[in-house]
Amino acid sequence: MHDGSHAATLEAHWGGGASPFGATWQKTMMWIFIVTDGLLFSGLLCGYGFLRMASPIPWPVRSEVFSIPFIALMTFILISSSATMGSAVAAARLGDRRKAVLFLWATILGGAAFLGCQAYEWSHVIHEGARLASNPWGAPQFGASFFVLTGFHGSHVFSGAVILLITAIRSGLGKTPPQGVEMAGLYWHFVDLVWVFIFTLFYLV
Repeated sequence: MHDGSHAATLEAHWGGGASPFGATWQKTMMWIFIVTDGLLFSGLLCGYGFLRMASPIPWPVRSEVFSIPFIALMTFILISSSATMGSAVAAARLGDRRKAVLFLWATILGGAAFLGCQAYEWSHVIHEGARLASNPWGAPQFGASFFVLTGFHGSHVFSGAVILLITAIRSGLGKTPPQGVEMAGLYWHFVDLVWVFIFTLFYLV
């Protein structure tokens, strides 16, 4: 009798029309997107590593090209925005819409500050003579690696900020449920995590 009941429970749980892990289809789709996008970033970082190891010309010393304290500041800004995003999600779950919207705007401000810093960094590097196919510091692949890695990530930060802006406006109007804030938060945390890898592998190692 117990086995029959257990089999019936499994069938009801895994037989379709249910969420076996307690996740909605929206959250499941978001996780699938994050995993696939994470694989794409992993491929770009692996490609960067291959170009660097295979380059016959010594790779430029990043501390001579970039201001590492400035890049560290950018990293701090993005990590701080991840903290405010977590606070927004927590407030939304507790039903505190005003606080959730406030933290969403703080997160948007952090994202905008990061993009502003990145625009300044790009303008400086371009002014120094870096291009996709060449740069004044050594291996020609260095310029392409910099623009592709940071540019692709920057596009994710920009799209994430737009998503957060829409979420903040809709939350203020009471049209976004807590799950909507959580979905935006998952994407933002992913973008922040990717930057930690880029900062470590491109700028530091």
